[in-house]
Amino acid sequence: MADRAVQISPAFWLSLTIVALIGGSAAMVALRADSFALAPHDWAALRFTVLQASLSAGLSGLLAIPTARALFRRRFPGRDGFVRLMAAPFVLPVVVAVLGLLAVFGRNGPLNLGLAALHLPEVSIFGLQGVVIAHVFFNLPLATRMLLHGWQAIPAERFRLAQSLGMPPSAQFRHLELPLLRAQLPGILMMIFLICLTSFAIALTLGGGPKASTLELAIYQALRFDFDLGRAALLATLQFALCAAVTLMAARFTVAQGFGAGVASHQVMDGPSGWRRGVDAVMLAAVAVFLMTPLLGVVVKGVPGLQDLPAGIWYALLRSVAVALLSAVIATAAAVSLAQAVAKGQKWTETVAMLPMAASSLVLGTGLFLALHPFLRVETVALPVTVVVNATLTLPYLFRLLLPELRQIQQDYGRLTASLGLPPTAALRYVVLPRLARPLGYGTGLAAALSMGDLGVIALFAGDSGATLPLLVQRLMGAYRMEQAAAAALILVGASYALFWVFDRIGSHYADA
Repeated sequence: MADRAVQISPAFWLSLTIVALIGGSAAMVALRADSFALAPHDWAALRFTVLQASLSAGLSGLLAIPTARALFRRRFPGRDGFVRLMAAPFVLPVVVAVLGLLAVFGRNGPLNLGLAALHLPEVSIFGLQGVVIAHVFFNLPLATRMLLHGWQAIPAERFRLAQSLGMPPSAQFRHLELPLLRAQLPGILMMIFLICLTSFAIALTLGGGPKASTLELAIYQALRFDFDLGRAALLATLQFALCAAVTLMAARFTVAQGFGAGVASHQVMDGPSGWRRGVDAVMLAAVAVFLMTPLLGVVVKGVPGLQDLPAGIWYALLRSVAVALLSAVIATAAAVSLAQAVAKGQKWTETVAMLPMAASSLVLGTGLFLALHPFLRVETVALPVTVVVNATLTLPYLFRLLLPELRQIQQDYGRLTASLGLPPTAALRYVVLPRLARPLGYGTGLAAALSMGDLGVIALFAGDSGATLPLLVQRLMGAYRMEQAAAAALILVGASYALFWVFDRIGSHYADA
């Protein structure tokens, strides 16, 4: 039998690298743990982590149902802008949002000043309630957008038939909309629960203390302050196991809606009038105020501080931009390669691409910290490690965004490119990329913005002179230099949105060319 050369695709090496990074980090923290016996304060951190994630996911989903339903069935001026507002938290740096929430819900914020005028007790933004408020701020828009897409996927003729039969709104909800919620809501709640498990920056700025410490915050404290590598490894192992279990459950709970064929209801439906119209208006107005007020608070607090910017802010900005660009390019290239492999039939690659969902920046950072610490000063590799971790963690989002488009391209042009004998690089350049330009630009911009505002692994590795802009904002907040922190946050928001806009515009330009 003649020997045949077997060509190994780039997707195979990428998959091997991802498995090695995730699995190696998990193995490193598991092997480094001194014991697997949890102390009482570790159990407290675990309970608080699960409690805040459960409350955050539950409130986000509960509020998203009437919000998405109101957006689906109401026409009003500015509706499209309101829907776009739902995407703002995706590219908003966490530390900026926290700073805005402090401006609104803090001791001297308008809410507590109003409560004090009415002789009512003030609301504290710190602790469990602060963490939950911040998580709802980020995840309510996410849940709303996902449910809105689900409502719009219900065939329009179903609603027309129900209206022609004289079905009241309650019956329409029971027979048409409730099946949608049963199909989508469990998966959405599990995904938000997973996001809340790994929200280190929120816990760092609004949590803290023995009664409000998450697992990730406990890992950070064990490494940076106590230098207890064994305890940090134990907590990281527990965090990885918890995230992996939730990831598997989220995949299991994602099911099809089963409405059958029909034309999707992309147009806004005519909703019932009367008191229901008033309820929808109040709900949308309350959500708009909740989302916009913290952003306005950052602007109001930050503009005066622009005249007295902190030292080193421009170097921190350059580091953040460099990290964001590199991680976005790496994540995009990896997502295209893996999604293309899945579109060509390598279904196992899909599992590998979603594997980073089981990890978090603190777990990956802890594993890399334990691996690198015996050989070098970890501060010297803070930025490269941050690039690798950010690219890995943004990969699943890009992969999910690009996979449907690449499947369609493979279905339309796969046989043609194969019959012409086009090399993979030529097919990528002339067939795939021109038709992938719009989602590719949007996804790359999204990855760059997410990396720009990340405050995870850099907090473990960076020294005093290697801070990125989000870390600088967090340090200014810790030093109670709130005006300078707000000014730096404004610059961070501007840079994040600029990166997102530039890549999105580039993708749209080539798509329309």
